[in-house]
Amino acid sequence: MMKQEQMTVVRHKPIAKNIYELTLSGHLVEEMNAPGQFVHVKVTSQAAPLLRRPLSLCRIDQNARECTLIYRKEGIGTTLLSEKRPGETIDVLGPLGNGFPLDAVEKGQRALLVGGGIGVPPLYELAKQLVKKGVIVTSVLGFQTKEVVFYEREFAEFGETYIATVDGSHGTKGFVTDVIHERAISFDVLYACGPKPMLKALEQMFPDKEVYLSLEERMGCGIGACFACVCRVPGSETAYKKVCSDGPVFKAGEVVL
Repeated sequence: MMKQEQMTVVRHKPIAKNIYELTLSGHLVEEMNAPGQFVHVKVTSQAAPLLRRPLSLCRIDQNARECTLIYRKEGIGTTLLSEKRPGETIDVLGPLGNGFPLDAVEKGQRALLVGGGIGVPPLYELAKQLVKKGVIVTSVLGFQTKEVVFYEREFAEFGETYIATVDGSHGTKGFVTDVIHERAISFDVLYACGPKPMLKALEQMFPDKEVYLSLEERMGCGIGACFACVCRVPGSETAYKKVCSDGPVFKAGEVVL
């Protein structure tokens, strides 16, 4: 159930160049259980910036009543967010959207998780819950350069993990698709989150596989009211889906990338 709460900052630190890990505590965590969902964060109590920032749930710890978000500092809003210190509170609305379907893969089957840049975080909670279910997880994570690589060790705790960087400064030089092709990685279900060109390449690479894609999109309200994040449906000039409330996770082919 979606709720709004002033959550308390527990831990907050940079983990790569302009990449921050933010852990919050509050009763809202009791409503969080689906990997791939997100929260909408108001970074300041002031009028500006007006819009909230959608941030995916990276880690959910209901026992500790804590959740972890990872974001990239790149604009006014996320710069203000990066200045928050432990003990301060942040206005959080969530959990929002539909997450990755865990029932798409059975115990003993193989899941391939593919993340690009700041699309990597929601795959961490997904990997955790799949491994707990008995699914064999392989992760392929793509970044621009070594300076912005994060959570390699954390993903490796769940299974084979490969890194690709565009400039070749860490892992395989190239893209996540190069790693998958070169290592001939086999799987039953693929889950991915990242930039649209990466998602489109994966969709085209595996037209006969079960593939679930999480879209990153700018949003206004985050609850399906403002229509700022609509995307077209294949075969129609008028039909659409909203990333915030119909997604952000869609089955491959469900929307036009």
